[in-house]
Amino acid sequence: MKQSENAKSWAVGGLAGWLLGRLRGGGRRTPRLELLERIALAPRQSLALVEAEGRRFLVATSPEGAPTFYALDERGRPNGARSSARVSW
Repeated sequence: MKQSENAKSWAVGGLAGWLLGRLRGGGRRTPRLELLERIALAPRQSLALVEAEGRRFLVATSPEGAPTFYALDERGRPNGARSSARVSW
């Protein structure tokens, strides 16, 4: 009987801790993927600025093929050199 009461008090304590954490915002996580901006160029063409884990990408879509991704971040490039590297799937 004592063991059952002990288990119940642990469950109630755990539930109360979880609830307090949620009310304080402890359950919220920073999003790892975020759409910063999107513009329509034509009815079925668009550009989107996306941030994924601190890196920014320009995503171009069109009805002719798969989306194209351009990396916009400057990390790891000497003296701010720009790269025209394009990634598409």
